[in-house]
Amino acid sequence: MRNDKTTFKDLSIFSSEGNNGVISLIVKTTSDNGKSVLQKYVSAPPDSFEQLQRMQASIKYWSSNLDKWPTIITNGTLVMLEKYFEAADEYTSPPSGFTLFFGDFWQKFFNKGAYFFTQFSISHIADFLKGCQELVGLLSNDDLPELLKTELMSMKQELDHHLTAELIKVTKETSYKQQAKLSFLVRREMKSNIHLLMQHYARLDAWQSMARATVENRWVFPDLLQALPVHFEAEGLVHPLLKEPKPYDINFSNDKNFLILTGANMSGKTTFMRSIGVAAILAHLGMGVPAQKLRISFFKGVITNMHVEDDLLKGESYFYAEVKRMKMTAEKLVEHEPHLVLMDELFKGTNVHDAYDCTSAVVEGLLHKHEHLMILSTHLYEVAKKFKERNEVQFVYFSTQMTGDDNYSFNYELKEGISNDRIGYRILQKEGVIGLLKGKA
Repeated sequence: MRNDKTTFKDLSIFSSEGNNGVISLIVKTTSDNGKSVLQKYVSAPPDSFEQLQRMQASIKYWSSNLDKWPTIITNGTLVMLEKYFEAADEYTSPPSGFTLFFGDFWQKFFNKGAYFFTQFSISHIADFLKGCQELVGLLSNDDLPELLKTELMSMKQELDHHLTAELIKVTKETSYKQQAKLSFLVRREMKSNIHLLMQHYARLDAWQSMARATVENRWVFPDLLQALPVHFEAEGLVHPLLKEPKPYDINFSNDKNFLILTGANMSGKTTFMRSIGVAAILAHLGMGVPAQKLRISFFKGVITNMHVEDDLLKGESYFYAEVKRMKMTAEKLVEHEPHLVLMDELFKGTNVHDAYDCTSAVVEGLLHKHEHLMILSTHLYEVAKKFKERNEVQFVYFSTQMTGDDNYSFNYELKEGISNDRIGYRILQKEGVIGLLKGKA
């Protein structure tokens, strides 16, 4: 799956401007390196259905075996290892003579800095190698997924070094003389091995993080389907960032691949579309999704047309920015691999009549793209009505409860049909805007 920065921003995948994104629910890593790998992975999920299946199998395994994750390795351990090898240039010759003549007591007295640095470093190296050995020990399990097995086999090869056994035996009782010799040998002979082990560990950390997030958030693993025929079936789908989300049921198929969503402002249309987009991205990471059930095809990508921004420096208007985004969407949909397309109130940068003509023309063109799933939310009742007889189009709406005293409320329930609710003027009145403009308190 390939998504661009606009899609990530529209769906609030990454944190920005002080707001926590969906990524905040996923990051359960034990290391900064693992967090970095995870963030890159979210930006570039698996390219093929087969790769995604292998990833999901590995994350499923971790979700059932979180107790197997080694606790002996901490982020401090990895930070210390990086500093240790950065300081390697200061130690170009093996310890000898005066350095090793005196015992531990005098080493602390005469060579305090080097003594504690060496002892602390070797201790962390020992912990790291012990943790890696714990992970490699999982290779004895018959049910180990292919991707995880490959990663652990590579880790095992790096551990297969004549110094490993000796380093793992290091304890607080190990003499400074022995630790100093090991420190010199590690720098000369194991730098590459340990750096590669750190990379393997970071990837594994990212995978267990997604598994841990799935378990802690009580998400479910989706059923992954081949790209075509395109399919998306969800039960109890919610937006993961809401404290009290409303669950949705929705079903797309190859012959019902376009949904027109109507309803008043603030009724829940944008949140609904974001819920679908977020679930699709999480599913394509191989992890669980915030739903009771989800069956989803493998998508080439998610394309959003939600919050387009004008470009003052280029002299581009908001409407022109919308047109450019829609052109990019059209170019992507030439591909036969399915995409999920989320469009929220197209052509807001022009007048209502122009918006109707432009939106109608776009929908007419998109209805020929049967291999993609598309959702359009619109306030334009006339647009929905125009396509009411098209069999490939579904119509759902969010209703608004109105009372005679000009009040309104939302229950955020999704219903079949088309809404003609218009509450913009009521909102102006309720917020006192009309009264202020007329000079009334």
